[in-house]
Amino acid sequence: MSRPREEKYQAILDAATEVFAEYGFFNSQISKIAKLAGVADGTIYLYFKNKEDILVSLFTERMGQFINEICQEIEECRSAKERLLRIIKTHLRYMQENRSLAMFTQIELRQSNPKIREAISGPLREYFQSIERVLIEGVNNGEFMVPDIKVGRQMLFGTLDAMVSDWVISKKPRSLEGLEDVAFHLICGAFRIRDVN
Repeated sequence: MSRPREEKYQAILDAATEVFAEYGFFNSQISKIAKLAGVADGTIYLYFKNKEDILVSLFTERMGQFINEICQEIEECRSAKERLLRIIKTHLRYMQENRSLAMFTQIELRQSNPKIREAISGPLREYFQSIERVLIEGVNNGEFMVPDIKVGRQMLFGTLDAMVSDWVISKKPRSLEGLEDVAFHLICGAFRIRDVN
């Protein structure tokens, strides 16, 4: 994709994030997305087949960036415990910095039809696998006690997901900052995480 074409594509995705977050997917119109992106309505169709295609592309692209960031962050860590803390911190920070995306992922995607949910499942599976690899590493080197890796991953992701959902729907504006240590402390207790010398 040429640079101007790529810039328009990203502008459309950015606009779609804002429009979906504000109006909801079903009430969002292509014309609203086009107007916010600064392009003609017809230009949208040069990049996307329809509104559902925008939604799938948006999730795949933004979640891809999120997962790349997490992978880079945990690569720098020396222990599974550090990697787990980095996952928690990165997840909460990324959502805080991208509130419209958080609103879109926490509310709108849960209401989408099964075909859309299936189309966006790839990036989520990749994230889940990253979490599971960290849990397996922690179990194998004696840092964690996780009797079932899949349930452990569900518990960790479910905790972060619930925290972000609560933050998004809260009537009082507040920050996710500082909650990563609380979440990590709870997870440490659940997984009986300890330091390994």
